[in-house]
Amino acid sequence: MSAPVATPVDVPLATRRVPARAFWGRALRHRSFVVGGVLSLLVLGSALLSLVWTPWSPYEIDIASKLRPPSAAHWLGTDSFGRDIVSLLLAGARSTIMVGVIAVSIGLTFGVTLGLIASARRGWTEEIIMRFSDFTFAFPAVLSAIMLAAVVGPGMVTSIIAIGIFQIPTLTRLTRGSANAIWAREFVLAARAAGKGRFRITIEHVLPNIMSILIVQVTIQFALAILAEAALSYLGLGTQPPQPSWGRMLNDAQTLLFQSPMLAVYPGAAIAIAVLGLNLLGDGLRDLLDPRLARER
Repeated sequence: MSAPVATPVDVPLATRRVPARAFWGRALRHRSFVVGGVLSLLVLGSALLSLVWTPWSPYEIDIASKLRPPSAAHWLGTDSFGRDIVSLLLAGARSTIMVGVIAVSIGLTFGVTLGLIASARRGWTEEIIMRFSDFTFAFPAVLSAIMLAAVVGPGMVTSIIAIGIFQIPTLTRLTRGSANAIWAREFVLAARAAGKGRFRITIEHVLPNIMSILIVQVTIQFALAILAEAALSYLGLGTQPPQPSWGRMLNDAQTLLFQSPMLAVYPGAAIAIAVLGLNLLGDGLRDLLDPRLARER
């Protein structure tokens, strides 16, 4: 009786090295990845551009020029304070990206660490970590921001902490569930039989094999962070004036919906583009990084 032949699914993901040229060849043919990447790069490029150039100062108030229609001087017009809309959108992208990156980094660092510990240790350690995650789920970003604002006041730091805390339980649960599946695989059992400790197995085998799942989830969490930042700024709990923010722009425009409705359309469209781009990018990465979907394509 011949020995069983291992199928590609039985091979550790970390050992399946896909050439970069082949990956990018498939990526450039994937519509979702391409569209999502273009939209995400557009938002990121706007944020980077605002660091060195904006048509006008986003902090400059000119009441005499308020609510001007689009013109050669102001491409999208001005707001109720006479500030240039394009400049506010560019600077608002910088604030949004900054809050999203830091908040997701907080959630990723603590969430992945706790998830890996829970999966590796099991028993009471896993139970305590997962109950902590359940407890944290009871405090969404808005509620956490309200509590923090009552203690330290509203601001960008408040929104970063609130959104970061909200990210932790989601990433903890995802990491723990994905890691548990890897711990049951044959190559991990072989590593344990060879005398490797749990920490070494986690670093060398478990984490590399769930990295693709985490990368896809980070894009989704980034999109949720952008929505949360806009919501907190709209409620006055996030980024404070004079620092531009897309959520603040929506808040300022709500009293002028009948007089100048485009003031709400521009930041709303910016938020929609950012979220849509990241969601499409995440869908594309999921298809490209999942070996089973990659074979189907």
